[in-house]
Amino acid sequence: MNLRKRAVSLFISLVIGYLVVLLLVRIFELRLIFFPDYPGRLSGDWTPRGLPIENVWLTSSDGTRLHCWWIPNEKAKFTFLAFHGNAGNIADRAPIYEFLRDIPANVFALEYRGYGHSSGKPSEAGFYRDADAAFDYLVTTKHIDPKSLVSFGQSLGTAVAAHLAARHELGGVVLEAPFPSASRVARQVFWFLPGANLLVYSQFDTQHRLKEISAPVLIVQCTHDPVLPPLLGQEVYDAARFPKEFLRIESYCHEEAAIVAPERYRPVLNEFLTTIGKGASLPTPR
Repeated sequence: MNLRKRAVSLFISLVIGYLVVLLLVRIFELRLIFFPDYPGRLSGDWTPRGLPIENVWLTSSDGTRLHCWWIPNEKAKFTFLAFHGNAGNIADRAPIYEFLRDIPANVFALEYRGYGHSSGKPSEAGFYRDADAAFDYLVTTKHIDPKSLVSFGQSLGTAVAAHLAARHELGGVVLEAPFPSASRVARQVFWFLPGANLLVYSQFDTQHRLKEISAPVLIVQCTHDPVLPPLLGQEVYDAARFPKEFLRIESYCHEEAAIVAPERYRPVLNEFLTTIGKGASLPTPR
C-alpha cells in the first residue's frame, strides 16, 4: 500500500513539475521565439560595399519607428519586399540583398520592431503591422505597382511574407526555409515536451494564410537544414495553392541558399519572375 501511495505521489509530482515547466515556457514565450540580440542587435556591416543603400524610416500604425533599406536597381522590373529570419538584422543579410538586386530587382528590406535600429518590442501582431507599413510605403510613396511586388520571406520571415500576401494582391511570393505554423514547429522540434504546441496554437500560421494567397508561390528549401526540418518546407508547399514551385537546394543551409548555391537559385528565380510577369503556369517541382 505504501508503495502504491509513493507511486501516486511521484506521478502527481511529475505532473505538477511538468505543468510548471509549461507555465515557465508560456511566461518567457517572447524570449523563446524572438532573438533580436543574437549574435548582436547591431552586428553586421551597415555600409556594405557595392550596395546603393538608402536608409528609410517608417512609422507603423501603432507609432513604432522602423528602419529599412531601400536598394534600387535602375533595370528592375520587380521589387522584393524582404522579411529576414529570426536572429540578427538586415545588415547581416547584405549578401542576400545583393543577390536579389542583381536579378535585377529593387530590394526593400524591412527591419522588424525590436530588431536592429527599429524601436519597439517584437511580437507577431507587431510584425504584421510593420509589414503593412512597408507595403504602404512602397505603393503610396514609391508608387510601385503591387503586381510587381514580390513578398520575400526567410525562416520566421516567411510567416510575415505569407500574411502580407494574404492581405494584398501581389506579384509573387518567395518563401525560404518556411514552416507551416509555430505549433507545427513545436511538435516537431520540441517533441519531448508534449503539449508545448498548444502554447503557440494558431501563431505564425502560414499554412492557413496560404489558402488565401492567389499569387504564384516559390518555396526554396535546403535539403540539409540545421535549424528547421526540411519536411516542414514540403508541408508548406503541399498547402500552397497553384501556381506554385518547389526549389530544393542540395546543401547544408538555412537562409543561405543564395550564398551557397547562387548558380542553382538564380535561373529558377529569374524564370519564376518571368513567368509571373506573363501570367503563365509555373513548371513542375525541381
